[in-house]
Amino acid sequence: MAPLERKDSEISTPVNRIRWATRRENEDGGVRKRQSLIRRLGHRRHNAEKKTVVADSNRTSTVETDKPNDDTARNSESNETTQSEQVDNKRRVFFNIPLPDDARDEDGKPIEEFARNKIRTAKYTPISFIPKNLYYQFHNVANLYFLFIIVLGAFSVFGAANPGLNAAPLLFILAVTAVKDGIEDWRRTTLDAELNNSPVHRLCGYNNVNTAEETISLWRKIKKGTSKGIRTVWLRWKHRKTPKGEKRKSFAEMALDESRPSIDTRRPSHATERAPSAATQRASFVSARSRRSQTGDDIQMTPVPSPRPDQQGPDEEKAFTPRDAAPSVPSGLHLRPKPGDLKTSLLNPHREVTGNARFKKDFWKNVQVGDYVRLYDGEEVPSDVIVLSTADVDGACYIETKNLDGETNLKVRQALRCGRSIRHARDTEQAEFSIESEGPQANLYSFNGLIKWKQYNSSNFDAPPVEKAEPISIANLLPRGSTVRNTEWILGVVLFTGRETKIMLNSGITPSKRARISKELNWNVVYNFIILFFMCLIAGIVQGTNYGKGNNSLDYFEYGGFSRSAAVNGIITFWAAIILVQNLVPISLYITLEIIRTLQAVFIYSDIGMYYAPIDYPCTPKSWNISDDLGQVEYIFSDKTGTLTQNVMEFKKATINGTPYGEAYTEALAGMQRRQGVDVETEGAAARAQIAEDKITMLERLRHLYKNPYLHDDNLTFVAPDFVSDLGGESGDAQKDANIEFMTALALCHTVISERTPGDPPSMDFKAQSPDEAALVATARDCGFTVLGRSDDKITVNILGEDRQYTVLSTLEFNSSRKRMSAIVRMPNGSIRLFCKGADSMIYSRLKPGLQTDLRKSTAEHLEMFAREGLRTLCIAYKDVTEKEFQNWFLEHEVAAAALTDRDDKLDVVADKIERDLLLIGGTAIEDRLQDGVPAAIQLLGDAGIKLWVLTGDKVETAINIGFSCNLLNNDMDLIVLKEENENLENVGADLDKWLKVFNMTGSDEELAAAQTDHIPPPPTHAIVIDGETLKLALHESVKQRFLLLCKQCRAVLCCRVSPSQKAAVVEMVKKGLDCLTLAIGDGANDVAMIQEAHVGVGIAGVEGRQAVMSSDYAIGQFRFLTRLVLVHGRWSYRRLAETIANFFYKNLVWTFALFWYQIYANFDCSYLYDYTYIVMYNLAFTSLPIILMGVLDQDVDDKVSLAVPQLYMRGIERKEWTQPKFWAYMGDALYQSVLIFWSAYFLFAPANFITTNGRGIEDVKRMGVFVAAVAVFVVNLYILFNTYRWDWLTLLIQFISVMLFFLWTGAWTSSTGSQYFYKAAAEVLGTLNFWALLLVVSVICLLPRFTVKSAQKIFYPQDVDIIREQVKLGRFDYLKDQNDDFGQPKEDKDLDNASDSSNALVSKRVQPPHLRQQSMTETGSARPLYPPSTAATHTVNGSDATDYSSPIGRTPTPSAANRLSADINRNSMGNSPRPSIERNRHSYDRARRSMDRMRPSFEASDHLTSAAMLTRLESSGSYRHARERGSTIGEET
Repeated sequence: MAPLERKDSEISTPVNRIRWATRRENEDGGVRKRQSLIRRLGHRRHNAEKKTVVADSNRTSTVETDKPNDDTARNSESNETTQSEQVDNKRRVFFNIPLPDDARDEDGKPIEEFARNKIRTAKYTPISFIPKNLYYQFHNVANLYFLFIIVLGAFSVFGAANPGLNAAPLLFILAVTAVKDGIEDWRRTTLDAELNNSPVHRLCGYNNVNTAEETISLWRKIKKGTSKGIRTVWLRWKHRKTPKGEKRKSFAEMALDESRPSIDTRRPSHATERAPSAATQRASFVSARSRRSQTGDDIQMTPVPSPRPDQQGPDEEKAFTPRDAAPSVPSGLHLRPKPGDLKTSLLNPHREVTGNARFKKDFWKNVQVGDYVRLYDGEEVPSDVIVLSTADVDGACYIETKNLDGETNLKVRQALRCGRSIRHARDTEQAEFSIESEGPQANLYSFNGLIKWKQYNSSNFDAPPVEKAEPISIANLLPRGSTVRNTEWILGVVLFTGRETKIMLNSGITPSKRARISKELNWNVVYNFIILFFMCLIAGIVQGTNYGKGNNSLDYFEYGGFSRSAAVNGIITFWAAIILVQNLVPISLYITLEIIRTLQAVFIYSDIGMYYAPIDYPCTPKSWNISDDLGQVEYIFSDKTGTLTQNVMEFKKATINGTPYGEAYTEALAGMQRRQGVDVETEGAAARAQIAEDKITMLERLRHLYKNPYLHDDNLTFVAPDFVSDLGGESGDAQKDANIEFMTALALCHTVISERTPGDPPSMDFKAQSPDEAALVATARDCGFTVLGRSDDKITVNILGEDRQYTVLSTLEFNSSRKRMSAIVRMPNGSIRLFCKGADSMIYSRLKPGLQTDLRKSTAEHLEMFAREGLRTLCIAYKDVTEKEFQNWFLEHEVAAAALTDRDDKLDVVADKIERDLLLIGGTAIEDRLQDGVPAAIQLLGDAGIKLWVLTGDKVETAINIGFSCNLLNNDMDLIVLKEENENLENVGADLDKWLKVFNMTGSDEELAAAQTDHIPPPPTHAIVIDGETLKLALHESVKQRFLLLCKQCRAVLCCRVSPSQKAAVVEMVKKGLDCLTLAIGDGANDVAMIQEAHVGVGIAGVEGRQAVMSSDYAIGQFRFLTRLVLVHGRWSYRRLAETIANFFYKNLVWTFALFWYQIYANFDCSYLYDYTYIVMYNLAFTSLPIILMGVLDQDVDDKVSLAVPQLYMRGIERKEWTQPKFWAYMGDALYQSVLIFWSAYFLFAPANFITTNGRGIEDVKRMGVFVAAVAVFVVNLYILFNTYRWDWLTLLIQFISVMLFFLWTGAWTSSTGSQYFYKAAAEVLGTLNFWALLLVVSVICLLPRFTVKSAQKIFYPQDVDIIREQVKLGRFDYLKDQNDDFGQPKEDKDLDNASDSSNALVSKRVQPPHLRQQSMTETGSARPLYPPSTAATHTVNGSDATDYSSPIGRTPTPSAANRLSADINRNSMGNSPRPSIERNRHSYDRARRSMDRMRPSFEASDHLTSAAMLTRLESSGSYRHARERGSTIGEET
């Protein structure tokens, strides 16, 4: 079919593109975490005679060899996934072809069973919730213990007073935990249902031979019926106020009932200005479809332009004409064959069409392998789909994979050539083909398959069909979770569903996380078990021995026991004692912890300091039981794109013809100045004010030069008034022409899609595969060089008001190995010009030798300064190509593009031939904007002792630039770049050994053991940068330990080009290797595995979808909120719970041992000293409220001080708040106090004197129990108050209420005759003076040791927090009261040098506010370095975008070469170079220059291609690799 005329189309359609260039390098994934998920696929039966996927020319008659975009290199690189990640079985799917015999069972049904597309991330179903939840809860040893106690109490032989009452606490905690787990899982279930019931257009009325009719088992029917019943009851209750007769519909039903808007209604902005097309001319079709959509009837096809009678179909186009027969200067150069020219089609013209096939809206969960689906712009892909055809004549479509790999840039996918004739539902009935592919595997960037069909001769129906095949690659696959963008529709077939899709294989299994304290608590429970065992053993032995003695009071008062055997009675006493002292392992502790953690989650959710207003999103806890882990995090693993950055690129600076343009004040420059002692607050404010003035000036000059309708003030990011002046010719015609040529290159060398939005004024937006590209084209638009759109291979650009049309002859796209892209364009005058943009080293190595010496030098200096400011730099160059040269090159290029083996390498070689002898135009500098507060947040986390690692799928250069921008890296650091190009494990091991020697390490087990106990952050002298391929080798068991120890010595680690499984593997390596708490934060589905692997997972609810949020433990709106979550709430939660648990064990030991001491005088017969209600009320009311208040509201310092003094967090990293010595110290306190409490009462009654004024005796055991219990309750509550930091009115009120509850309960209960022997005990006991005297004296004696020890510790051995609390009392932190920021930074300079005396000078130095008084930029003097210089023999590395940041390890230049290099650097030092345009005010240039000159000597000493001196010496070498190999001798060439 001939392409439709779209001259006035507002959406451009790039064509004639090399699709191969967008493919990523294959990654090796697979970690043990996901093996279990992949093993689920093993249930399917394998057939030994299955055919392989890879095309074999010996087995097929003809192989399609003209597909330009598939991954045909079937070498070892395409099978990098390990056995743990890839299933052995292959996949075969048939379409309108009967299944072969080897694919059917005896009943004729398909042997292979495919996974359902319905997914479930929830743990429970309505039926399985109760048994499964109880199963999980009884994994807790304490719950099993108390269940055993309840069972014991059910037998009267053990003397339990009230067995039913004993079960109440356990039932309560099981119910509370179940409700909490149910709420959490209900949220997951709701999200699962919403996703599974999402609508998709699926082909119905079509016989899918690959799946048999689904057989629903009885158990599944029961589950489905139960779920529907519960859902019905819930909806009825939820909508109980709905008027009668009005039926509410669920979200899924409403989605199905919605009519999909047509093109006209979906894009009204375009329809108003778009020229009439086939879609708009066929009004009857559009209106009919709209009516069908409204009535819910079937739709046969989408409103795509159908072929008109006057148009040729796909098989009727003219034959391809070789270019050698074309005129010398053709109007349009079509060297590549069109899809229809090859006459390849999956359609069988002899097959009858029934007309029953229709595309209907259906649910995602109903999609099966072998189904046809039609996807529309903006829709998510429901499963892994092979693209057959698209709305684009060229077969191209665009997807956004932010849910998979976190990248928001568009990626191009290509329809199979053989499938482009399948455009309508009726075509699917004629298509006959089969697909063979590899089995499900998790690699996001690799896929191998083959489509086979019989090609019929359309001109001769009697001719036999020809067997044909076409390879399928990742370029033809739409993974589940990706989103269709800028494509009207896509028609494809489903290959993988549900858990077999790539996104699900990378997601891993939802783990059940437990806090570290909860795990360590089990050991303390075991210790108490041991204590309890010996107490019960003593009771059993003593009671059994006394019972067997005879001739004692037992003979008169015990009228026969359960047995006359002393041993049997001892055993019974043993079990009875367990019931008596069961509170030694208190179940109320677990109830309290559940309450505390729940309330902590509520406070975290309610914290306005973590509320993100733009998306109305607070910090949302997903898991409520790991809040204390937030206070012990030592390593944070962060994604980059969308997590640290906004993924918004802004063009900031440029250098054109040796002249720098642009005003900017970046975060990296501010960080550099801060390290130099500059007052960045003052300097930054002045710079921003100057930039604002320059922006106004530039806008005025731009509008004076040309009234650009697409120029919007808010969109302008390139602020350079002098550029506009030079564009008008102020600096001469040469500079004017250079500026025009520069902007023209930006407007032509790209692959963006332009989209015009009408309005007054109109706007022109751009969609690109890379946000950098969109920023470059947008800047060209703002400067008057606007890309208006494309039509076939034509691109129209408005240059300063004049429309010009260019013909794009070929586009060589960017990839990670080329590091450049080129566009070969026929200019309006008929000449051919190649525009190339890429990494500075790549462009410089391809410049024409001997030319532009001064321009190279000045441009290199400018690019270096731009890179130092944290900007991403690119070079722009061009080359004029003759007609003959291009024709010869293009023929070679077409041959390489059609190759089935080693296609990428061949295309690289061909592209390299024409990308030589370039002429330099200039360079660009783009800022990847960080999220607000990221640099300050990273600085704050670093000050707290937390190590931050960045794990990203982006390239190395991008990650390094962001590292400098966000203060993760600085210019004083030596970057250790690990990059192994040959995939040699021995080389990686040798490199690791070499760098370990720098730190005097060997990687031994002893060093690893020492590293596990060393929590001090390493000095900021080194950082590691490693790419994905090298990381794959570094994670090998033979070198993993050495790699881990090397990373431990570095302040920052950047892992680039890593897959989701590699992210999880890195987290696992640190978590298990260093035995520390880890936190992972990300925003995309590619971060899910990492988030689930870490102890704490944090998801950012940003623009990257919500998959990370769904799988996380905490969800926040911005990265900066992580500081408050960790340093404030995390530290509070950890300290609170640590103190709560210790106090809980203490108070129960006091109570239990007082009861145990009584057994000495009761012959250990397990009788109760207290009234039984005291035993129940002790943990329920008398002592519960103070301990809960401590766990929820206690604060050592407030939130602002916690952020102002992040060093307080180190106690959590070092795990000093909850230790075993602390546990035993509290147990010792409890033992001491229990002795005092019991024996003080005992000695009061021992003389048998009257202790009442009226002479009436109260010496019975129950009334003595009031003395003991009252003192115990009073002492325990005061003890908890002593250990509470925050004494406010609420704390004191709760303490008072808890103590008063004891007296109120005693008075109320003893006033009732139901208390029996305890009747009137309150009046009798509380009315004696002895009781109050005993209460006062014993309480003082009990608490005196604790008071003395705490006082001595705070006076003579104060902790950091003690000093800070003292300074708070002295008003040293009063400046924080007026601040509302997230980081506790003072608004004005504060001098705290005299904050403390000499005894705490070191601590006071640590806790000073981050901003001390600094000199401004205009002041003289050098700043004192913050850290000692590095003594390691490494290379200081700084550079620009798309450049390796260190010389290859092991290739140190020879002494002679190094001397020559150093001498040349000195001769060409920037300090002696002329300043361009010195008469102009270039504020940003001068500011960066001054900052850079201070660090110039150390920087120039680096042996690296990106330094200015090295770039100026680069000549055209033909390849980047060749240039690197000549690194040490390159100076001789000039």
